[in-house]
Amino acid sequence: MAIRQVRVEDAVGMVLGHDMSKIVPGEYRGPAFKKGHIIRQEDICHLKNIGKEHIYLIELTEGQVHENDAISRMAKGIAGENVTCTEPAEGKINVKASQAGLLKINREAAFAVNMVEHAVLSTLHGNQIVESDTLVAGIKVVPLVVDESMVAEVEKICAQYGPIVSVKPLNKLKIGVIITGNEVYYGRIQDKFAPVFEKKAAHFGGELVGMMYLPDDKEKITAAILAYKEQGAEIIIASGGMSVDPDDVTPDAIRATGAQVISYGTPVLPGAMFMLAYLDEVAVMGMPACGMYAKTTVLDLLFPRILAGERITKSDIANMGYGGLCKVCPTCTFPHCPFGK
Repeated sequence: MAIRQVRVEDAVGMVLGHDMSKIVPGEYRGPAFKKGHIIRQEDICHLKNIGKEHIYLIELTEGQVHENDAISRMAKGIAGENVTCTEPAEGKINVKASQAGLLKINREAAFAVNMVEHAVLSTLHGNQIVESDTLVAGIKVVPLVVDESMVAEVEKICAQYGPIVSVKPLNKLKIGVIITGNEVYYGRIQDKFAPVFEKKAAHFGGELVGMMYLPDDKEKITAAILAYKEQGAEIIIASGGMSVDPDDVTPDAIRATGAQVISYGTPVLPGAMFMLAYLDEVAVMGMPACGMYAKTTVLDLLFPRILAGERITKSDIANMGYGGLCKVCPTCTFPHCPFGK
């Protein structure tokens, strides 16, 4: 690459080879002049006001790529479904959600990209709900000009892993709820679970198709789960009765349906006694008592993933231990906090 330095006073009529930024603390940060701008006489004062005494003309040699072309090529491999990329500005491309849904980031692939010298891929945490137009990632290269081989290496990584940043829409799945417990069934205490499930189903866009109350009776709970499945429920949640107390029979009832138990227990607090099983394609969840009093639990981490069509594995659950401890802040800011990240 050849760079020629030219005084701004002598640059009238010349073409900028890169964006020039303007920063006014607390007021503005953005491009003052964009790549391709033809410098005019009236620009000279403005250039000096942003600290530019010279401009630099770039002449690429064989095997070199300008930053804007480099990040445009990188973006094509990094961006997946339901995201859009902005035009290059100030040497960066922003990736935004084109619709609401569950943000997915391939962390292994993102790490591989960032191991490439001069490549920059910065993202939000994955597995969180994002709204349309949310900024989810930024793509950049460090120098103004990079080697073709560097861009090709990033493209190779994207070809190997597939798109790195994408958004999965949430499906409006049918949800059946079973609230267990003799104390609730016989009216000794007031139920606290129903409002929680109604609120979460509405928040995540699921369709609540049933809410029934049953005593701590294994056969009755098993029969209710199977009945919900016959009625077309795609997610079944059985709350209560999830501890190791002999009277707590919900885990046994779930097993008795013939469902494949993925995990009884999660490395997430609140939610350690949570159970996840699959009855064919139907997700069956056993929700412990923490769901009644804790605003944010393991359900908030897994429920949207299931609504997005993911089949959760034991490995998925084991990976939740890192970041799986809720700080139980006086004012909950989830998902804008470390929980589940």
